[in-house]
Parts: sequence; structure tokens; C-alpha cells
Amino acid sequence: MGHIPESNIRGILLMVLAMGCFAVADTLIKLAAGSVSPPQIMFLLLAGGLVMFSIMAKLQGAGLMDRRVFAPVMLVRYLSEVVAMIGMVKALALVPLSMVGAIIQATPLLVALGAVVFLGEAVSWRRWSTILLGFVGVLMIVQPGADGFEAASLWAVVSMIGLAVRDLTTRMTPADMASTSLAAYTAAASLPFAVAWIVMDGDSLLPPEADWLLLGTMILLGSTGYFLLTASIRTTSLSVVSPFRYARLLFMLILGVVVFGERPGLPMLAGAALIVLSGLYMMWRERVAKRQARPVHEQG
Repeated sequence: MGHIPESNIRGILLMVLAMGCFAVADTLIKLAAGSVSPPQIMFLLLAGGLVMFSIMAKLQGAGLMDRRVFAPVMLVRYLSEVVAMIGMVKALALVPLSMVGAIIQATPLLVALGAVVFLGEAVSWRRWSTILLGFVGVLMIVQPGADGFEAASLWAVVSMIGLAVRDLTTRMTPADMASTSLAAYTAAASLPFAVAWIVMDGDSLLPPEADWLLLGTMILLGSTGYFLLTASIRTTSLSVVSPFRYARLLFMLILGVVVFGERPGLPMLAGAALIVLSGLYMMWRERVAKRQARPVHEQG
């Protein structure tokens, strides 16, 4: 058995920790939804994230003044982040945590489809089959037309679409723009949408009877998860750490059962398994293709 590079182990641990932070933050969002409205949760997450990402950017020596923040690709990214957050907070408030976790795991498959349609990437029959199977898994979870269909689960699908567009546009953002700066710009651009949503609902910006310990922990874990995710990707190869993104689904399934007493049915578990297996197979095929494309002298 070959020696595993220390950087790979560190990157994997950081990725798993990041997914754990996101899963717990999602759990806290669902708990807060009983006393805090979805737009208020969105506002708090964005405001807290803006402060934390701005501090991180400054500590890393990254700039926060860049004219490129108004480029068309950046504007699309901001809008997709808003769509993703609205879908996520609504889904977490209305449907089981485990269901939300399962559906959003199909995001990489939708990104792959978007890369083919919008970026002109070549695609083999294997990738098409993988993408199709992944979306079959989503249909098994959502069950449109069935007696047990929950219309609110479509909010998780909306979030998945927003996340996929965000990831696609991230590929087209300036390579020299720091991740923390990009996150701060996105939070700042998205805040007005959250404020407008609160005003339309007739709520106050800050919930008067909220559990601030819970909300503060939610914001801290969400921002920490993003920081750990970025550190993981920068520690080692993306192909090494990407499969461990699916740890978020495992954490959300466990938290759904322990915290909310959820009992995922067989269709949901089977659909989740199909999504994960499809995503892992697609990552493995891409890794094989890249290895085969390398010159012979580099493979030795």
C-alpha cells in the first residue's frame, strides 16, 4: 500500500470538518425557523458572513476594493447566491433536514450538465449516464406526482440550481481574486435582497425574541465551514477532497434522526445513495481521464 501524502490527509480532514460545520449550521437554521423568519435568517447569515469574510480577507492581505465586482459574471454569481440562499432557508424551515441534505448533493451533477451546455465541455456517454442517474435519484427523493409528494421540497431543488449556477460562474471569476474577498463581495451584494424580503413581509431586521446564542453559533459555523472548505481545496488536489463533500449528507441524515426524530424512507435513502454513487463515479472517471491525458513521462 502506497504512502498517503500528509497534505492529502490534512485536506480530507479539513473538508470533513467543513461539511460538519455546514451540517450543524443547517440544523441550527431549522431550529431557529420556529421563531425567526426565513428572510431574517438570510439577513443574519449574510450580515455575519460579510463581517467575518471581510476580516479574513484583511488578515490574508487581500483587497476589498476591486472594480471587477461589477462585471457581468460577478452579477450573475451574486444573483445565484441569493436564489440558493432563499431556496435553502425556505427548505430547511419546511421540509426534513435529511431530505434537504440529499437533494443538494446533486449540485455537482448539475454543475457538470451546466459545463456541457454553457461552457462547451466535451461529454462522454458515461458522463451523460451518470448525470441522468443522479437526477433519477433526485426524483426518487422528491417523488413528484406521488401521494407523499411535498411541494416544499422544491425549495431544495431551487437551492440546488442556485448553487450550481454559483459554482459555474465561480469558474469564470478572476483567478487572482481571493476567495474571502469574493465571499465578502457576494454577501454585500446579496444583503439588499434580504432587507427587501424582510420589508415586504413587514418584519423587523432583527428578531426581537430570538435565541442569540443559537443564531450566533449558526453564523460562526457557516463562516467557519466556508473557511475550512477553502483551506481544504488549497491544501491538496480538488480531485482528492471533492468526494468527501458527501460527508455533509451523512451528517445531515444523522442530525435529522437525532435532533428532529426524522425517519427517512426507503425511496429517499435509495435516491440519496444513487446521487452519491453517481457523483463519486463521475469524479473517478474525470480523474482517470486526466491521468490518461498526461504525457507518459509524467505518469512514471
